Amino acid sequence: MRHIQLLDSLPKPKRNIEKRLESKDPKVIAIAKQYGQLYWDGPRDYGYGGYYYDGRWRSVAKDIIDIYELRDGHRILDVGCGKGFLLKDLLLENKNLNIFGLDISQYAINNSEEEVFGRIHLGTAESLPFPDNSFDFVISLNTIHNFKRNNAIKAVKEIERVSKGKSFIQVDSYYNEKQKEIFESWVLTAEYYDYPEEWLKLYKEAGYTGDYDWTIIE
Repeated sequence: MRHIQLLDSLPKPKRNIEKRLESKDPKVIAIAKQYGQLYWDGPRDYGYGGYYYDGRWRSVAKDIIDIYELRDGHRILDVGCGKGFLLKDLLLENKNLNIFGLDISQYAINNSEEEVFGRIHLGTAESLPFPDNSFDFVISLNTIHNFKRNNAIKAVKEIERVSKGKSFIQVDSYYNEKQKEIFESWVLTAEYYDYPEEWLKLYKEAGYTGDYDWTIIE
């Protein structure tokens, strides 16, 4: 496994931690975990507060192609791809890539980008509907932490199973108590989260051999 900071080129989002904390209650969290219209495009209290394409994933797509040496015809899977923004930008970098996505949200799939519409499967990371070793690269960004620990292990095993050996996972984490407090004030959907060393233990249990990084809220 390698620790690679793949998303460093993304702009840092502005988060109103105090407002989110004030608005959090069991009803809001339950609605957020439905991953429907309110989560993606409703008020910020429920999730993204409007999730629209703006091209910010283009630099990440370029780095992915370079780092993982992806070429024409290579098959790529984005697990938890949402509306498919990263998939779209991968195609903009190389239109001959064979890209696929998977997401649990029918709303996100229905509102996915035109370029990737029809290439995103409805499903869960715990049981990927693809054969063993069927992708040249598998990526999952800020998705695996939405499972409880045992199911997170299943999801990581599935990523390992369908990958030919190149993969990248990013999850929520924190390095200290202050960052943990900020994270817990903000989080809506995460079921399992912990310090990096505990995530590494989980990856080892799952037999994961790919690359990884953390999303740290500061």
